[in-house]
Parts: sequence; structure tokens; C-alpha cells
Amino acid sequence: MFAHVKLLNKFSHTFLYHVPAELQDLQVGDIVQVPLQKRLESAVIVAQTLQQPDVSYTIRSIVRKEPMPDDVHYTKFIGWLCYYYQADRALLNSRIRHFIEQKESEVPLAPLISPDASRTLLRSLTHEQQIATNYINHALDTGVYAPTLVHGVTGSGKTEIYKHILSHALDMGKSTILLLPEVTLAVQFAHRLTQELDPTYPIFSFHSATSAKDKKTVWKRLIAGQPTIIIGVHLPILLPIGNLGLIIVDEEHEVGYQEKKHPKINSKEAAIMRAYMNSIPIVLGSATPSITSLHAVESKGWKLFTLHTRFAGSFPEIKVVPLRTKNAPRKHFWITPVLEDTIADRLAKKEQSIIFINRRGHSFFIQCTSCSYIFSCTQCSVSLTFHAPEKLICHYCGYTHQVPHQCPGCKASSATFIKKGVGTQQVVSLLQTLFPDARIARADLDTTREKKAWATTVEKMHAREIDILVGTQTITKGYDFAQVTLVGILWADLQFNFPLYNATETALAQLIQVAGRAGRHTDNSVVIVQSMAEHEIFQYIQETRFMDFYAHEIEQRMQVQYPPFIRMAQIEYKHTDSDTVHNDAQKSYDIISELIRIDYPQVTVLGPAQPPVHLIQSIHSRVLYLKGPDIKDLISLYKSVVQEQFESSLFFTPNPVR
Repeated sequence: MFAHVKLLNKFSHTFLYHVPAELQDLQVGDIVQVPLQKRLESAVIVAQTLQQPDVSYTIRSIVRKEPMPDDVHYTKFIGWLCYYYQADRALLNSRIRHFIEQKESEVPLAPLISPDASRTLLRSLTHEQQIATNYINHALDTGVYAPTLVHGVTGSGKTEIYKHILSHALDMGKSTILLLPEVTLAVQFAHRLTQELDPTYPIFSFHSATSAKDKKTVWKRLIAGQPTIIIGVHLPILLPIGNLGLIIVDEEHEVGYQEKKHPKINSKEAAIMRAYMNSIPIVLGSATPSITSLHAVESKGWKLFTLHTRFAGSFPEIKVVPLRTKNAPRKHFWITPVLEDTIADRLAKKEQSIIFINRRGHSFFIQCTSCSYIFSCTQCSVSLTFHAPEKLICHYCGYTHQVPHQCPGCKASSATFIKKGVGTQQVVSLLQTLFPDARIARADLDTTREKKAWATTVEKMHAREIDILVGTQTITKGYDFAQVTLVGILWADLQFNFPLYNATETALAQLIQVAGRAGRHTDNSVVIVQSMAEHEIFQYIQETRFMDFYAHEIEQRMQVQYPPFIRMAQIEYKHTDSDTVHNDAQKSYDIISELIRIDYPQVTVLGPAQPPVHLIQSIHSRVLYLKGPDIKDLISLYKSVVQEQFESSLFFTPNPVR
């Protein structure tokens, strides 16, 4: 027998190897060691043949099969991922390459937590929590696919449910995958569980910030079939786990579950399919459940549990304040008198405030008032963001440029430059001017990228060593700061007009989540929502009205036929030449239109369109969108197109959410 393999670190070519007699049980998807020149490489088997190929070179033999966890469902699951995302199997398998290539001697097989750590007993559950826990534990006991949506208002104790069902799964000898939408949240959650569960519980992080040593430890536990709690963002769902008994997806509404690089696997979607294939329960939790998940409760029979009350504290008062006003001028446009006075009141009471703006940096961009020139990235179709001191940065490719002394367009002096918009750096500076004695910190991608520094900031917030925390979406979810009694949202309507069908849903969820940081342990808190324009969505910011928003939004989606009433897919075209990528997209549109006319009358094709950011690192892009009742039809159309010759690279993404 012979096998076609793709190297895990170089998956652009297929290599042919002989399968020795002792390895005749190899299957497609197995990881093997193969000789390449004078070294051994890890590879995945992508095809097998009994007939000896007619080649002019000597066919070398596979050396050995790499040990893999005994997961009978794994090959089928990876096959589904490859089909659904039209992805290369070797590309998916490459993500576990560094776990199996580490030296065995480097890693002891031991729990992450020291056995002498102190244990916090599980809390007694409320009646609402207990009902949900009993249902999920019963599904665990019986081993059935049970998609369960836990809609719990912020601070209602969803984590307490997670802790009880995690403990039950371990008692049964089952492993659990726990997904969170960001690495910072995964780190925090792992730390919390290690503090609050039995110290002997094997709790492991598994994401980009996890050391190779710890990842290898997890890999060894999986091979040994030992029950493990695995916490991460994207990687855990790709692991073979023979004793997988439960999957939890926290903050299930988050678009961060869709990867940014191709194939853009949505970890939540993959988790749902894996739970179905494994016949195990999956729990999806959120204070702002996605429209798709709520609709699945109605249309697919998902179980819904609602936690109506906070474990402690009270819901904050919501105040919507217009940014544009004809009243007397204020000290700064972005800080209204209402917000300034409320911050001062919180400082006087020794309470904490969170100020939210969905932008990092100092200002959005710099423009010359003489000729209207805007400083833009040389490699991406975006303006450069101003960062103090006197630095312009592209947040897509990292290009950095000092603010020049004169305008490149008209040669006018830099005195003609004005800064437009507002960013976290600028807000910090403004607040330091208004409140010179306040202790102010910043939380955005620039600051949270350094995990240790961000952990220090979180610790200082808990220790009340920070008075005001200024941040972007990093602070909108997952954090429980007991003394936060004020949340100020500087520009609430900023995200409402993005060219995405789910823009309003995403924006509202973000506003509710950040508002939910206030009053989690107090009865007197406030959220000040500053906005450029009035918007009907503001009536739903009080999270107790979220289901009213769902009723409003689901009606809109049904009328215009957007998900969840229709399936969507995106075909993306990338090339260094703008004309080439446009022509290839137009060629595809013509092919698809003809196929739709003949064989797929229920499918609609939209485009070609230029994405909002259509140039990144000198690579141009165009997109087509397919809409239809069956995802299989959309995949078939893509497969028909990709068989043609294109100069551009083509990528397929089902259910794009960003």
C-alpha cells in the first residue's frame, strides 16, 4: 500500500510514500513520520492507494505512526470541517504539529495546580441555576446531544453552573472543552477555576499564550485518556479527545469565535457540530445570546434556561446623553457635563468607573485643514491612527510613521493638522487633565497584548488601586469588578452603521455587556450612554429588555431574508494587482450566475464588492456573497467556481460574521 501525505509544516505539496507491512492499519488523517532528505518530518495522510504508482524515483517508506488520542469521531469531524470550510486537511492538522514534535522528556505528566492549593467549595445554586444544572447533568449521564442555551443577565451566576457541570463531567471520567472568545478571558477563566475548584482537578489552558510545555502535557493526557478540562479560544475544538463528554461555549454571541485568518473556522459552529457527532451536551451561555441561537430554540428544539436576577447588586440606571448640543460650551466635546459630574461623584465616593470607547490609539486620523489630505497606510486601505507621542500607526499591518512637519499633499505646516475622532490614549489624557488626582489606566489591544502587564492592571482594579479604567471591547465582557458603579460609553452609535447584516446585533450586545460591568455588587450604579444621534436601539440597552430586541430584530431578518432564515457564504479573492482581483471576481460572478439560472434557482449571488478594508499589506481583495436555503448548494457553487483557472487566491467562508 502507498500513501500520499502532506507535511504539517509545508502543506503546499503532496509526497508519496510506501506503507510498510507493520503499518497497514494506517488511515487517512493519521499523523506519521516520513523521511525527507536527511531528516524526519511530521505529515498527515491525505490519500491511499493499493496500486504502485508509476514514478521514476525510489519510493521511501513511512517510518512510524505518531500516537494519537483514541477518538473514534475525530476523522469524521475533521472531514466535516474540511468540507464545510473548503479547507486543506493538512492545514488543520498542522495546528497540532508542535505538540507531537516536542521531546517527551521535557514534560512531566502532572496536574497544572499544586495539590496543596486551597479549595473553595462549590456555592449553593439558586433555583434557576439548579434547574439548568440538573438538566445538563442528566444529559451528561445519558450521553445525548443536548444543545442548551443559558441566557443569564450579567452577574447572574452562569459560571456557577459551569463549575457544577465541569465537576460532574470529571466525576464521570469525562473531559470538557471550555471555549471563550478571547485569550485574555481564557487566561482569567483558567485562573478563576484553579482557585475555586478542587486543587486536584486537571485544568489546562490551551491557546496562543499557553507554553509549549503545557500544551504537550495536555497532549499526553489525551493520549492516556485521562479526564481533563481544556480552556481556550480556537485550538481546543481541533484536538482529538477520546473521552470528550461536554462542551461549554461562554459568551456564545461573540464574533471573536470566527478566526481572522483563512480558513475562518467559527469555533462555536465547530463545537456545535462536534457535540452532535459525539452525542454529548453542549452549553452556550451569554447575557446577550445571538439571534441565531435564540432562533434555534424556536426552530430546532434547543433547550433555553433564563437566569433573570443578578447574584448580587442591582441593574444600573441607564442615561442616554446627546453628544451634540447647543448648550453652553463644555471643557471637551467627548466628555459631557453629565459624565464629568458623575465621574467626580464616583471619585469622591472612592468608587471605580469604566469609560468605554471602541477605538484604541489617540485619535482616528489626522487631516490637513489646508488641502484635506488624510494620512493613510501605504499598504492598506485605511487611515493611520494617531498615537501619542507624534506617531501614526496602521492597526492592520503595523506600519508606523512619525507625524511629519509638513503636509505631504500641499506642503503646509503641521500647524494645519487636526485630529479627528477620539481614542483611548486621548481619553486618558483628557481625564488626567480633568481629574489630576485620579489613578487612570488604559485597556485596549495595545495594552492587553502584554499578558503580564494586563494581568497586573486587572489585579489593581480588584485591589481598588485604579479609579478609572479606559478601554475598548476588551473590558466589555467577563470581568467582575466589585466597586465599579459607573460605566461611561463615549460614542454609543459608532458601530451601528457598519455594512454588515448583524451590525446592530453586535453593537447592542457590546453596549449591554459593557453596561453590565456596573453595579454587580452594589445597588446604586449608572450607565451614561453618549451618542451623536438618537437611535431606536438605545431603548434595549437595559438588558432585561434584550428579548424585546430579539423580537424586533428577528422580524427584520425575516423580512429581508438574512440569517437565520437563509444561509450565507462569502467567497473572497486576493491578489497583489487590483485589476486582476476585480476581473477574477467578475468572472466568478458570471459563472455562478449561469449555474444559478440552470441548477440553483433558490440561490442569490451578490457582488463583486469591495470590502470596507480592501487592501491589507499590499494585497487587494474583493468578495462575492451567496444566499440560499441550503449550505450544500453554496458549497457546490464554490466548488464549481474553484475548478476554473484564476490568478487570484480564493477563500470560502460559510456564515461570515464580520
